Amino acid sequence: MSERTARNIASDVSYGPDDEVGALNEITEQSVLGILSRISSGKVYDLSVDFFIGMPSFTVFGDPHFQMWMKKTPRGVLNDKNPLLMQNNPERVTWSGDALSMYTHTGTHIDAYNHFCLGLDCHTYNGFKADEHLGDQGWKVAGVNKMPPIITRGVMLDVAAFKQVTMLDPSYGISAEDLEGTAQQQNVKVQKGDAVLLRTGRMTVWPDVEKYTYNEPGLKLDGARWLVEDKGAILVGADNLSMEQWPSSDPNNPTPIHSYLLVKCGVPIIEVLWLEELAKDQVYEFAFIATPLKIRGATGAPLRPIAIPVR
Repeated sequence: MSERTARNIASDVSYGPDDEVGALNEITEQSVLGILSRISSGKVYDLSVDFFIGMPSFTVFGDPHFQMWMKKTPRGVLNDKNPLLMQNNPERVTWSGDALSMYTHTGTHIDAYNHFCLGLDCHTYNGFKADEHLGDQGWKVAGVNKMPPIITRGVMLDVAAFKQVTMLDPSYGISAEDLEGTAQQQNVKVQKGDAVLLRTGRMTVWPDVEKYTYNEPGLKLDGARWLVEDKGAILVGADNLSMEQWPSSDPNNPTPIHSYLLVKCGVPIIEVLWLEELAKDQVYEFAFIATPLKIRGATGAPLRPIAIPVR
């Protein structure tokens, strides 16, 4: 084994010194068939938000806004005498086309393992170092393109409902005690291999940028440890912007949850989830399906996850 630490805390096993998949290695053909065979309804819950100009995003940290502009319009295509239309075109066919520019961590998205680094050597999951593996066109390792399609058992923990509030208080830290209490109240168990989605109620103010973005309630470190080390979750997501409590209550780390889950555990993070329909219908267990865009070397990517109830 190389000098890198090839250990995943979620399962306490080694996936090898060159592994780039992390806890998602726990998804197998058998586990996929197991959860899909339990589907009990044809109802599909869409867990993604719309992407639009002006949407809440990490622009508060200087990252790019979501931008969309028309690249082709019906009248413009004609007026520009597009070469395709200069051929035989008696029906005057035209078209529309648009272009996008965005930070990869915009809207409903997944964080890849190379999103966060630790230490003076800036090492990410499995000890991969930026000086060795980061090029001008992205990371050479552990990019979002290496993540497989995610199909696994999903559990939604409605912490806001457990605390009997519409939305958790600003900067509230979700503890292990909160998660355990929520699971007990919902009569659901978090199991090894689960994708666990946390509802803070933050989406009740979406898409108000000021109300949604600042002073977020979110996961604390002991809550993350309960999910991963005690229960074996392989993915954690939430309905807020950065998934964890903001500002951090840890004086030594502004982002302890990202550091712990991505770098130390190899557990991916999904942010800006739409969980309001699941909460309304009290659907707490489901088949969770999400397929990240295969952007080579990227630290994250938009995705459109869905939930289908199971028996």
